[in-house]
Amino acid sequence: MRILFWGTPEFAVPALRALLGEGHELVAVVTQPDRPAGRGRGLRPSAVKRAAVEEVVPVLQPERARGEEFLATIRALEPELSVVVAYGQILRREVLDVPRLGSINVHASLLPALRGAAPICHAILEGHDVTGITIMQMVEAMDAGPILHQVMEPVAEEETASELGARLSEIGAEALVEVLALMELDGVTAQPQDDAAATYAPRLTRESAHLHWDRPPATVARHIRAMDEVPGAWALWHEQDLKLYRPAVAEAADARGAQGEPGTVLRVLPNDPARGALIACRAGAVWIREVKPEGKRRMMTAEWLRGRGFAEGDRLA
Repeated sequence: MRILFWGTPEFAVPALRALLGEGHELVAVVTQPDRPAGRGRGLRPSAVKRAAVEEVVPVLQPERARGEEFLATIRALEPELSVVVAYGQILRREVLDVPRLGSINVHASLLPALRGAAPICHAILEGHDVTGITIMQMVEAMDAGPILHQVMEPVAEEETASELGARLSEIGAEALVEVLALMELDGVTAQPQDDAAATYAPRLTRESAHLHWDRPPATVARHIRAMDEVPGAWALWHEQDLKLYRPAVAEAADARGAQGEPGTVLRVLPNDPARGALIACRAGAVWIREVKPEGKRRMMTAEWLRGRGFAEGDRLA
């Protein structure tokens, strides 16, 4: 099948490689323009662009996937189908309708639950036990198209968004290949979504990643796991941004005899990488086992504590 592939982050790369591995012809890849990144702010290509270049697939990088010039470009490629995996823009009807078979999307939730840009993070943030992959036909409304196929997947205890995303990306690639095989045999029946049951997973922002310590420990821990690796849950420490990772809800005995308002550092264990630093929450506390101080690399909290890390009694805001 002649496919126009749309995608940007690492999550989309397994699907791209799976299509090539199954013998589909990728007429081009559409991905976001190179963006400034890193300390030097040099331009960095997307993960999908890097994979496409490696596989010698033509790459298109419009600032906006619209307009007559762009439409003429993709029409000239004569795709039979567009496959969209975390591209990063909402596509207009005239773009979706260019291929003869329309456009399908790989979405990392069990639609109609968690429509939107960040379903993996919100599944963890909201404490879902199960999530999954949906392959759907695309319409102009966000993630509202008819469902072609779904795969359920449990969310493991203490799993981070990064870990769950890596697993779902592989599951999504397998599901995509299966759906395309069925499409070629006319064996797919589209099922409309129940719009009344829809929930939403909006794009994460710096503010949504900010930690609020006046919440129960389990909620704080889910927040940290949901924001890992990007954007990274953060708090202010001595007027500096500090990103926090790998939380663990503390046992009651861990905090016995230690007191402090939410956000207070109750204990520091520089020789115990399995625990690190204990931070007070509402009605409990969490261990923080990894940190990323402003301007520094991510590291074990215990390692940081042996330098200029937390002191007991410090307060995170």
